[in-house]
Amino acid sequence: MKSKILIAGLAALSLSACTSINPYTGDSQLSNTAGGAIVGAGGGAVVGGLIGVATGNDPRVTALIGAGFGGLTGAAIGKYMDQQEAELRAQLQGTGVSVTRVGQQIILNMPSNITFGVDSAMIQPQFRETLVAVGLVLKKFNKTVVDVYGHTDSSGSDSYNLELSQKRATAVATVLANQGVDQRRFYITGKGEEDPIASNATEAGRQQNRRVEIQLSPIQG
Repeated sequence: MKSKILIAGLAALSLSACTSINPYTGDSQLSNTAGGAIVGAGGGAVVGGLIGVATGNDPRVTALIGAGFGGLTGAAIGKYMDQQEAELRAQLQGTGVSVTRVGQQIILNMPSNITFGVDSAMIQPQFRETLVAVGLVLKKFNKTVVDVYGHTDSSGSDSYNLELSQKRATAVATVLANQGVDQRRFYITGKGEEDPIASNATEAGRQQNRRVEIQLSPIQG
């Protein structure tokens, strides 16, 4: 079965048009209203499944190639992702963020103990520094699309968890965008408690499920 592609719906969607100033940090950020609109636009277009390699079926690819980014072909795909993976591993060593390679895709898993406080979508200071480093790598390696997913455990109501995961995904994407990552590369969504990676029956499992994931896929063209 072919991997289904999560799509942003609006290929030229701009995060910068929906930003405000965080009163606590002074940083430019997506407002809650804007973040919901971005997630809503993307969520309405999702058919389901995990994102695979970005191809011409993803409207972001059309927009990016049209903007002069160019795509990757053949052996260049693997080499490009190898180089990006190596740089991310170097930057993220000792931060608590895991880097996993799945085929031509790179997955960054950012666990809750380093990302946000309990029931908060405000990024912890030390994690902000980590995200800044990630953003600079993503800016350098611009032939990938960037998918940001927020996840929670099963504690609390479904609606609360979904909203919290959306806010956290948006907060992470905002920091990345503020490092100069082209905003047309993003897909942002909160998944709430629907994709656990461990059992919610134990605290250890719930802690694993509370996370933000960034998935990087090469642009083929």
